[in-house]
Amino acid sequence: IMNALGLIQIGLILLCTTIIYSHQCNHLPLQQRKVIENSLRLLDKMGKKFPQQCLREKMAFRFPKQVLQPRQKEIVKVAIEEIFQHIFYIFSKNLTLAAWDGTALDQFQNGLYQQIEQLEACVIKKHTRYCWSKEVSRLKLKKYFQKIDCFLKDRHHNQCSWEISRAEMRRCLQMIDKVTRKL
Repeated sequence: IMNALGLIQIGLILLCTTIIYSHQCNHLPLQQRKVIENSLRLLDKMGKKFPQQCLREKMAFRFPKQVLQPRQKEIVKVAIEEIFQHIFYIFSKNLTLAAWDGTALDQFQNGLYQQIEQLEACVIKKHTRYCWSKEVSRLKLKKYFQKIDCFLKDRHHNQCSWEISRAEMRRCLQMIDKVTRKL
């Protein structure tokens, strides 16, 4: 009797956590829109207006838009998670010459990190990861962010390279925002 009671309790706990997780995941698109809105606001707050002297250095990174256009919502979620991870990575190093508001930068990084955690909890990993890893889309996304990373390195992470990258991340987040509104 004691073992059966213990198993019932464990079953109820698992059921409750599953319901809570699925409930959180149902609200993910709405939550993502709020995070993206906040991230865009923080990107603006981090730095001032785009410096005029940086206009000559403009770079065309060309975000691979097809990455956010598959028919399956789960694959789009995996793509968004991967994009957030890349953005987090870029905004986590060599920021000394960026001359940005530190508090806004910290809040931006924290928001991205929380969103990555949330997405990881909600995305059906095994199946989706397998499909996603075989896709050309993943490589295109990696190449896009490597281009930005190399651009920063080539310019020794100077202020203009950071400002151009910040503007590019803004465009990237705006594209994700458009997609999440459709999900």
